[in-house]
Amino acid sequence: MKLAVFQFASSGNINDNVSAIKRAIETAAKNGVRLLAFHECALCGYPPVERADLIGMDRNTLRQAIETVKCLAKENQVFVALGTAIETEQGFTNSMLLFSPDGETMGSYDKRALWGYDLNHFKKGKEKGIFEIDGVRVGFRICYEVRFPEYFRELFKEHVQLCFVSFSDVSEEDSLYKYELIKAHLRTRAVESVMTVVSVNSVSKYQSAPTAVFDVNGELSAEAPRNQEYLLMYDYVPPQMGYFQEGRLRNSCEVMGIE
Repeated sequence: MKLAVFQFASSGNINDNVSAIKRAIETAAKNGVRLLAFHECALCGYPPVERADLIGMDRNTLRQAIETVKCLAKENQVFVALGTAIETEQGFTNSMLLFSPDGETMGSYDKRALWGYDLNHFKKGKEKGIFEIDGVRVGFRICYEVRFPEYFRELFKEHVQLCFVSFSDVSEEDSLYKYELIKAHLRTRAVESVMTVVSVNSVSKYQSAPTAVFDVNGELSAEAPRNQEYLLMYDYVPPQMGYFQEGRLRNSCEVMGIE
């Protein structure tokens, strides 16, 4: 299955974001991509870094934009995982919406590890964020959750093979230290849960988390250039589990009481 993630400079201008998302979907489709994922709040802009807040956001524009992206998924026959805010009766959630090539909304994953800015703008999600795409069990996680192995061990228990982590982790000043630290978190999540981990981040300011692919051994399989718009594509093949991978799987299952 050919995967892709698209990093771009999202903002509070939803229509501009839709234009960039449309460009990515069409390019991905031309290159045979089956599943394309975007960064955290790619559609609406992450508050207050890329937009002031969500209260002043035009709800109709957001709803229309979501429908546009869903139609683009169908027109281009691509699964699309879209970072956006979703309004509920309780407030907004920080979500990854998943659209199918049939033009259906398969569901969403709503961020659960809220901190800092999140607490001022979003309500906590509840679901595990696991879907099946072309026979592959796929999980989604958002930004700060990469710091906590528990969110990824949930995926391990459910036999997830592939996990996307969407970030809007950017800063006014460049910090290679933080960039490498988060890269290390991603590498560790891949190794300990024996799954391929794919990350995607905004480039609205200096990136402090990568857009990259890590295999089940934590090897860096692909990485986008920092701080510029880029469509990163990767041919995912479910890995063969050898001696070392089986050891990690067996011991984790024993410790966690998994059959």
